[in-house]
Amino acid sequence: MSRRPSWWLTAIAKIWPITWLSARATQLPVIGPLVKLVALPTFSKKNLNITYIPINETVQGAGSTFLPELIVVELIRRSSHRAIIKRCTCRDSLQCVNHPIDIGCVFLGEGAKEIDERIANHVSVEEAIAHVRRAVDDGLIPMMGRVKIDNYIWGVRDRGKLLTICLCCRCCCTILNSGKYLPPEAAESMVRLKGLRIRVETDRCTRCGKCVDECFMEALTLNENAVQWDEQLCKGCGRCVSLCPEVLHAEIEDSAAAIDEVIGRVNRMIDIS
Repeated sequence: MSRRPSWWLTAIAKIWPITWLSARATQLPVIGPLVKLVALPTFSKKNLNITYIPINETVQGAGSTFLPELIVVELIRRSSHRAIIKRCTCRDSLQCVNHPIDIGCVFLGEGAKEIDERIANHVSVEEAIAHVRRAVDDGLIPMMGRVKIDNYIWGVRDRGKLLTICLCCRCCCTILNSGKYLPPEAAESMVRLKGLRIRVETDRCTRCGKCVDECFMEALTLNENAVQWDEQLCKGCGRCVSLCPEVLHAEIEDSAAAIDEVIGRVNRMIDIS
């Protein structure tokens, strides 16, 4: 097991704003190229591959489905070990007032065994599922996949045996606050759920702009009639649909194919058994 004292969580939360600043720094004319050179190997390609799972009760298309239940819970059931970080670093850093700080990230696989018990709770399948359900009920968005930097942060040997499941809020999450600043190579590592689209009911749109302001990838813009969705920029978090369900609808061509693709992609990157 790794050695991470209980004060590690506080220390990480104190320095966490660096992650937001680093993303923005990549856009600077002089220092930007240097930041990209240092950061991109860790935050792109095989070292970062993540997918957001929209929390909407139903995703319209080939049958209605509650995706976190089908995808995240299935992976938890398949995992050999589960650990939950005692505090969310993002929310702890900003002292979030909208969502509980104690809803921390979930880690699956043999690598999770190495996380120090002073900073994480090692839990059963049912306890992990209950934790995720609590997060989703609170409006947090699951983000799952391969995040190499987590091996360093939590003291886990990088053997391809650690799956990250973050439970993200728009107000504090590093990626949900800085995704639009990421270089294309890093942005491509955020893979939208296969077949997921956002349908706009233009006749109901009042052009209030709330969903536009909240889209972390700037995938929504206002034209002269209504909000417009950009398929190339969207990462499928579903936040916009939660904000304006009367106008915006998440649709998926084939739920079974989407689930098979994301679980298959996880299995190719990480062994959680």
